[in-house]
Amino acid sequence: MKKIFFFLLISLSLSAQRTEIIELKQNIKDKKGLTQSLTLIDNRTDKTIGTVTDKKETAEIKFNTEDLKGYFQNWFLENNKKLGNMDIVLMLEELKVYDEQDEGKEYPYAKAKIKISSFLKRKDRYYFINRFNNVIVCNPKRTAHAQQYLASMISDIIAEFIKNSYSGVVSGSFIPENEINNYDQYLKNNFKLFTNPELKDGVYNDFKGFLNQEPNPNYSVEKNKKGKVIRLMRGDLQTSFSEMYCYVEGGKAYKLTPVGFDMLKRDSKGFYIYTSRVNLFAEAKTGGAFVGAIAGGIVGALIGAAIDSGSNSNAGAMNGIGFKSTQESNVYIDSLTGAYIFEK
Repeated sequence: MKKIFFFLLISLSLSAQRTEIIELKQNIKDKKGLTQSLTLIDNRTDKTIGTVTDKKETAEIKFNTEDLKGYFQNWFLENNKKLGNMDIVLMLEELKVYDEQDEGKEYPYAKAKIKISSFLKRKDRYYFINRFNNVIVCNPKRTAHAQQYLASMISDIIAEFIKNSYSGVVSGSFIPENEINNYDQYLKNNFKLFTNPELKDGVYNDFKGFLNQEPNPNYSVEKNKKGKVIRLMRGDLQTSFSEMYCYVEGGKAYKLTPVGFDMLKRDSKGFYIYTSRVNLFAEAKTGGAFVGAIAGGIVGALIGAAIDSGSNSNAGAMNGIGFKSTQESNVYIDSLTGAYIFEK
């Protein structure tokens, strides 16, 4: 009798967990036909993606195969019959789903942490293209099944990231093959932003200029009597704030957000501002229809545009995908792209 009871308990426990498969079915055709191969480096320390809560049950999210390298290669070849001569390498560094109870919140949110980078490979040299590094938040009040939502978002993000990488701007500095697993630090050693002890004062038009510590001498900011920046000047003419990534004054950097200028602070992990998604992706001042659509889960061509880190006004806009939480935390600036990195 005890054995039967124990067996029933085990059966109930097993039936209380669902499985959601991350399916890669989107069209990832390189429309210009320049790419000949897509290779995946799976650098995750833990290959288990994880589980989230679906009502009173738990749901595991996973791929339907452990051979991700082959899965990605086949996915690429199925969508690309005409091949070029570029070799694109993806590096999957993190992929985790979990429930997290944030401070001050009534209930936990299901979340997905994903970090993926892309490179152009030529012989034994790698050239950095782009990186997506963020946490996607699922609002349980708006989503019936968190596992379905997160699995779909992970798939869409990977697909759009790949398509963006086909035509992404390649970094000038190469990474030798024996340093590819340490690419972030290797590249940072080439930028004055991380090697100079102090920031250079001035206006920076884009993140690349900020990385190289090359402010544009043709631009300046003007303040009112209270010391608040009220306009951006290009020579003697007022111009749009969209032409500025940030400005540095007295060795301190200030970045424009929809709610005003925030000072960039720095710790061992990099530059950051203390803010929330709702502040950074407020619809009123950042292209409401654009960011609002992404935050609502509408993906596709919009994501491809939003992932462009070179855009001053939309830098990090792709990171607005998912629930625009009011949770405040340290939001880091990606050291290679300038996009926002949310950890909560």
